[in-house]
This record gives sequence, structure tokens and C-alpha cells, in this order.
Amino acid sequence: MSDTEIPPGLEGDLVEVESSGSGEWAAFDSRKWYTNALVFDPSGSKVLLGLKKRGMGTGLYNGFGGKVEPGETPAEAARRELKEEAGIDAPLQHCGSLTFVTEDEARVYQIELYRASEYTGEIAESDEMIPQWFSTGAASAGIVAGDEGLPAIPYEQMYQEAKIWVPLILAGKHVVGRIDFVPNASAERKYDMRRWWFGVPITP
Repeated sequence: MSDTEIPPGLEGDLVEVESSGSGEWAAFDSRKWYTNALVFDPSGSKVLLGLKKRGMGTGLYNGFGGKVEPGETPAEAARRELKEEAGIDAPLQHCGSLTFVTEDEARVYQIELYRASEYTGEIAESDEMIPQWFSTGAASAGIVAGDEGLPAIPYEQMYQEAKIWVPLILAGKHVVGRIDFVPNASAERKYDMRRWWFGVPITP
């Protein structure tokens, strides 16, 4: 833990888990709301991720989610996106908030995180995502294959910040974080993390 202050834009009584990078936190004047949901089996031994087929993040694994449409709450959007992208319904519970600031746009991508340990319906590929189970045990142990012969969570094929917040969700934590990104001209990655801070609520 360090003595760094909680970055602007984050709320709550939080204790730092990880921070790094340099420079001042960027200013922003608006937020655009998104969701991201992780679905686990009842034992918590595996997690469902989706391989993006088109659009931003093509070829990367992520949870299921997207934009919050006008008139929707983030929770409603999370349930809709999960149904559209993976074909299932789940009793999603809010488990975190990520604040992404892109300095070339001066606005925030506010991502509300959700999780569930059960679902109904048949998991199915959609136009946007290919769902696949991964072992949570393999992720924590750092091995190649884990429970039920499933592969480990493919952090090398996910957004760069996933290796920070996903393990916290796996550990049952409520995650709050901010990342300031700077543009990257690389064809492989549009943005780089310049400065970041992740924390969890202080428990009595």
C-alpha cells in the first residue's frame, strides 16, 4: 500500500491495492457509461469470457457488456448485453466501477462491473462474441491448464488493464479504479496506460 491520494472522479472510502505511472491526472468534462459482466459457475472454478469478433477489441477476450442506452440503468444494460452477446440471463450483482480517461478526448468511459454465479438459458455464440469457459484456478495458480481441463484466463489476449482488476473480482472484491490513457500509434493497441490507481472499499 502507498500513501497516494484517491484520484479525482472516484468515490467512496477506499484503500489502495495498486497504483503506478506518472504525470497529473487528466481533466475531463463528461462521462459515457458502459457495462462489463463476468459470469461464473456456481463453484467459482470457471469464468465465462467472450472473444470479440468485430468492432473495438476484435480478437480480444473480455466480459460481456457494452453501452448504456438512453433510458436504461447500467444494471438493465448489463443484463441486456449479456443476453445479446452470450444468449443467457443472470442475476447480476454490481461489483465495481472503472473510470477510463482518454486524454485525446477529454471525457470518461465509465464502466460498471457486474458478476453472477449462476445463469439460465443456453450459452450461444452471437454476431459479436464467442463465449468460452476458462479456469479461475489456473489463473490464480499461474499454470497452463486448470480445472476440468480448461485453459487459464488468457490475460495476454485481453485488454492490458484486465490483469489488474480481473484477479480482484476473482477474489470476491469490489473494485474501484481509474486509468488515464494516452494514444498509441501502434496498430496492435490504440492506447497505453499512463497512470493508474486501483482500490477496494475499506471494511469496518
